[in-house]
Amino acid sequence: MRDLFEDAAPESAVEAARRAVRPALRRRFYAKAAAAAANGGFVVQLDGKPARTPAGRLLAAPTLALGEAIAAEWQAQRDNIDPATMPLTRLANTIIDGVSDRPRAVAAEIEKYLASDLVCYRAGGPQGLAEHQARNWDPILHWAEQALGARFALGEGVIHVAQPETAVAAAHGALPADPWRLGAVHAATTLTGSALIALALLRGRLTPEEAWQAAHVDEDWNIQQWGRDELAMQRRASRFAEFQAAATVLSLLR
Repeated sequence: MRDLFEDAAPESAVEAARRAVRPALRRRFYAKAAAAAANGGFVVQLDGKPARTPAGRLLAAPTLALGEAIAAEWQAQRDNIDPATMPLTRLANTIIDGVSDRPRAVAAEIEKYLASDLVCYRAGGPQGLAEHQARNWDPILHWAEQALGARFALGEGVIHVAQPETAVAAAHGALPADPWRLGAVHAATTLTGSALIALALLRGRLTPEEAWQAAHVDEDWNIQQWGRDELAMQRRASRFAEFQAAATVLSLLR
């Protein structure tokens, strides 16, 4: 599977520019995709043969429900296998090959977001935007203080605000230890720009739709003022598919 998925990270501007020169998609070579118990997990099988990650490891989930969700992406492929339509498989590959061997490093990357979290930086104006931010972000900060014991400081504009070490440590302590949920939280963090939004999603405080809305407060405000940029909305939809994959992992493992 290496040739299918090793370049299948979430699309960036550079990635979009390179897309036209990628090799043709590989034709579907199997009739049935399913998940089956094996090796202490639930392995995705293609016509009874185990699928593997780009690193050659078994494409296996910790639960049957998650294994079946991944297999469903494979079953939904038509004449060709298009990794762009398989965000859950791509996330599974990342977790199996990249997170399981380095959970501390992944947790440390999430902690960097806690030190400068999106929801802690507020606009000085216009008043409507500041109020919009407060409506969406204040409840998340209140939840973090009440549920995690993490009280974060607010800043205005782009000037860095040093967060209390106790708040960062408390939120860091809420990160899951298992690589699957940790990898999903990391994906949600990088896609939203907020580890606190990702933790609220993990704990069920926010639905995926609420979390995604909270991550795009500023963008939605600008759309209301100036209108939609269709190319930007297409990129946003692609990123939301990646985010939904992370939310699916968290939901099925909750």
